Parts: sequence; C-alpha cells; structure tokens
Amino acid sequence: MTASPDAPAPVSSPDPGPASPHPLRPVGASEDRVPGTATRRAAQLLGGLVLYAASIALLVHSGLGNMPWDVLSQGTSRQIGWSLGTVTIAYSVVVLLCWWPLRQRPGIGTVANVVVIGVLIDPALALLDRLPDPLPLPARVALVVAGIGLNGLASALYIGARLGPGPRDGLMTGVVARTGWPVGPVRIAIEVTVVAVGWLLGGTVGLATLAYALGIGPLIHWLLPRLTVPAVAEPASAGAGRVRSDVEPGEGR
Repeated sequence: MTASPDAPAPVSSPDPGPASPHPLRPVGASEDRVPGTATRRAAQLLGGLVLYAASIALLVHSGLGNMPWDVLSQGTSRQIGWSLGTVTIAYSVVVLLCWWPLRQRPGIGTVANVVVIGVLIDPALALLDRLPDPLPLPARVALVVAGIGLNGLASALYIGARLGPGPRDGLMTGVVARTGWPVGPVRIAIEVTVVAVGWLLGGTVGLATLAYALGIGPLIHWLLPRLTVPAVAEPASAGAGRVRSDVEPGEGR
C-alpha cells in the first residue's frame, strides 16, 4: 500500500518471430515447464496471501492503527455491520470493476487475492480475540511489529510469484498508465483518500498506520529480490541470453 520497488523493465530485443502474449517468450514456451517452477509460484502465492490476512488481523487487533485500505474497510464495517473480511472482499470487487475503464487485466493471483485474504481475515481475528483483553501496551506494540514484518514477507512472497497484481495495486498502475502521472503522487493520493474516508467512518488510524507507511517499502525492497521466482532463460533459437523479467509491481494488494 505504500510505495514499493519498481519492477525491472523487460530487456529490449529484436522481434522473436511469431506473435506471443509475452514479447520475450516464443510461442509455446512456458517457464512452468521448468521442474518445480509452477509449484513454487503456486506455493508462494497461497502462502503470501495467507500471511497477508494474518498481518492485517495483527494490526487490527492491536488497536494502534491499520493499513490504509483496512482503515476504510474497518470504518465501513462499523457503519454497516458487516464483518471486516466481508467488507474487504466487497471493496476488492469494487476496485476490480474500476480496472475495466483502465484496461487492466487480472491474473490468477488477482482473483486469489480477493478470495483468500477476504475469507481468512475473520478467522484470524477470531483467533486473536482469545488473547487477554485488554492487552498491555507492550503486547499491542509487539502485534504491530509482527504485523508489519509479516506483511512485508507476505507481500514479497506474493509479488515474487508473479501471478498478477492485487486489486488495489492494479488500480494504481492503471491510473498511472492512463494518465501518465508519476507513481508516487498517484499512490499517495489514493491512500490519503481511503485513510481520510475510513477515519471519518470510524476506522482506526494511529502510530501503527504511520509505522506501516514508513517501514513497508524498505522491507519489501529488501525481501523481494530474495523471494522472486527467477526468470527463465529462453532457448538459443529464441535469442541467446534473453530472460523474462516481468515481476509485477506493488506490495501485494
């Protein structure tokens, strides 16, 4: 939700020949043919989304502030009586509908993002509700630290799987693509808007929100190169030395 490392641009090269959905991959080539690649990408996607839901629950339960989009979801939840997970799914669907005029294309990771995170938030919160209430401040701070750290790991796993951006991330990149505006101001404008609206609706904004905004970008920047599924070198007939480099940008939502 905060600014995250930009994805490396594809390496320019001569026309490889027949048309292909990926300019640097010949027709019929698939990196999933490399033993273990498909399994690793699927495992990273699922693991990252499960951990992402847990990280949301940790910050929400701390009561010290939420991630920007979760401020909006929590505020809406308090106004209409739906669970946080249900509201999160609803907002994800609304954001995906905004992709249509922006000409964004969802991937399997995009759909999984909506379903897995939304479905798991409520059970994760139910587990945390078993903790003593009220929690002492040091324990709440520990939840925030754990939540931000877990979110950074979850984001790097999910983004590194390269199976499609999250709905909110696609909204940002779509606006950038259609308007030509810089990524930073667009992301800031979107997140300031959702935080402000969420706060007016009763969502929790606090020091954890600020800590997340300041810390998540550098954390993902450090973890992402270590967790990205390697691009696959193409056969010599398609151009020696060329590799795919299409890591999806964003922080996982």
